[in-house]
Amino acid sequence: MIDATLACLAREGHAGLSIRKISKEAGISIGLINHHYGGKDDLVGHAYETLALSLLDNIRSRIAEASDDPRARLGAYFRATLSAPILERSTLRTWVVFWGMVEHSKAMTDVHDRTYAEYRRLLEILLKDLFAARGWPEPDVRLAAIGLLAMLDGLWLEWCLNPETFTPEEAIGLCERWTDVFLDASAPRASA
Repeated sequence: MIDATLACLAREGHAGLSIRKISKEAGISIGLINHHYGGKDDLVGHAYETLALSLLDNIRSRIAEASDDPRARLGAYFRATLSAPILERSTLRTWVVFWGMVEHSKAMTDVHDRTYAEYRRLLEILLKDLFAARGWPEPDVRLAAIGLLAMLDGLWLEWCLNPETFTPEEAIGLCERWTDVFLDASAPRASA
């Protein structure tokens, strides 16, 4: 049902989405969908959460494959976020539908808030580990993670809209340089 919902969203958008189309795509009865979900918003919300968490699992896997060095692990987050399956135009098409529904659906708002918090928490952990490894006092990692997520989201969105603007490697380089500047600005200074 989830895969069918995601396929229909990518093809139809929200306006063309219906339980009938999803059931046809999944090869199941409408009654089966209605048995499992209270309505279209609940099903789409579950699809949104499933997609968001599967993409986050992909990021976590890429981080786990990186070395134990906290800086390399943060770099793995950038690479995973700015490569397939996240950096694909089909992902954007589906995400735009989700975003359009957030304003009108409590279920979608709740899913967005939960999943965004998970992405942010992972970045916060990576930033905390980075500062701990250097023995530096920790800055406000919540705000740093929010800023970094905003940059990643902006780069992802712009690339999906026009992949000729910059390469994924250039986008990763921007995130790496942002981190270097952030670290330099956060480094403890010797008092005079």
